[in-house]
Amino acid sequence: MSNKKDRNEVIKQLSDKVGDFTVSLHYDRRLYKQDIKGSIVHASMLCNQKIITLPDRDSILTGLLEIESEIETGIFTWRPELEDIHMNIESRLHEKIGSVAGKLHTARSRNDQVSLDMRMYVKDSINIIIEQLTAFQRVLLNLASQYDDVIIPGYTHLQKAQPVLFAHHLLAYFEMITRDKTRFKEACQRTDVLPLGSGALAGLPYDLDRSYVARELGFSQISENSMDAVSDRDFVIDYLSAASICMMHISRLSEELILWTTEEFSLIKLPAEYTTGSSIMPQKRNPDFAEISRGKTGRVYGNLISMLTILKGLPMTYNRDLQEDKEGFFDSHDTLTSVLEVFVGMLPGIYVNSEKARQSAEGGMVLATDLADYLVIKGVPFREAHGIISELSDFASINHKTFSEISLKEYRGFSMLFDEDVYEVTVESSISSRNTVGGTSFKMVQQAIKTGYRKLEG
Repeated sequence: MSNKKDRNEVIKQLSDKVGDFTVSLHYDRRLYKQDIKGSIVHASMLCNQKIITLPDRDSILTGLLEIESEIETGIFTWRPELEDIHMNIESRLHEKIGSVAGKLHTARSRNDQVSLDMRMYVKDSINIIIEQLTAFQRVLLNLASQYDDVIIPGYTHLQKAQPVLFAHHLLAYFEMITRDKTRFKEACQRTDVLPLGSGALAGLPYDLDRSYVARELGFSQISENSMDAVSDRDFVIDYLSAASICMMHISRLSEELILWTTEEFSLIKLPAEYTTGSSIMPQKRNPDFAEISRGKTGRVYGNLISMLTILKGLPMTYNRDLQEDKEGFFDSHDTLTSVLEVFVGMLPGIYVNSEKARQSAEGGMVLATDLADYLVIKGVPFREAHGIISELSDFASINHKTFSEISLKEYRGFSMLFDEDVYEVTVESSISSRNTVGGTSFKMVQQAIKTGYRKLEG
């Protein structure tokens, strides 16, 4: 007898110690709208199929709508001991309408119910992200239009390479965000599959109308394997993957904004409200919003790796490990939406120092490739021209001269094909000559901006 008492005491102490270890309510309560909407349609389908009566359906629907109102007005009492959003709503429904509430769970398991809620939430999230990405692209286009004639140095290996238009540089990010939108849309297509009707794992012994449920809940497809439906979280991985790549693009832009605001570059100034001061150095205006955005990229990557790790060893079908799909997803959604909100607010207020940009573009050896092309046009094979200009660049560097400061006599010391027209090779001529599709010429950039606006309108 004493041993049994001891065991019970150990079990109680363990229960007290782990506390809310299995509780997900503090984060999955965000699913309340999806959970209630799914339950309303499920109850309506059960009634249509004569599985429950019309009065029972009406009682369930009325109770669910009242619960939704209670949650939204803040008077709903959340009970952690019920663990999750689903049991909290079901318990409250039972308090409201009695035993009829138990009929709502007919032909449904928490396994396919939670999958349904997550798919609905992910679809809603993707729509929000796509709207924000479109707003982000519009800001990029507006900024490109505002500074469409500003020339800056383009870089490879973070070394000055060739002159480009500032607008052309911004449009590179427009293309990245276009791909991000495509990835999110593809993720939405794979999320857009109704799992409800799969039961716990094996399907259900009722005459269900899954097509009705799919139509009412806005799903274009219905799951074809009940075991896969309740255990699949690929759609969460798709979202997290798209979010990670999108954050990587934003992080790259953040890095460039940070570099461009330094005294060494001095190409741009960020709006004052998107910078912060130093606690000790009064002259500082730090690009903290861009830095934090760059830093937050790591947490989104971490959520993706976490989800992949959760799934990699799971046997079929549902396992409680899948409860861990939500916190990382919600965190990534919140992170990405907040970062996009910052960038849509910050970019319009950027000031570009056109004069400094021009000076920087004219400095160094950014016209070296153009001078090689100059010789090619005069009949020199490109590899030979490349060697000549390489030697010319070394000469200019040693003598602390720009190409425009080299005399014609000095030019001809490297090739007799150089003539007075070599001084017509300028950053403007370099820009104008890049007139192929996708190039940085004034004409092509103007065309790209117009095409970008048409894409957004379309």
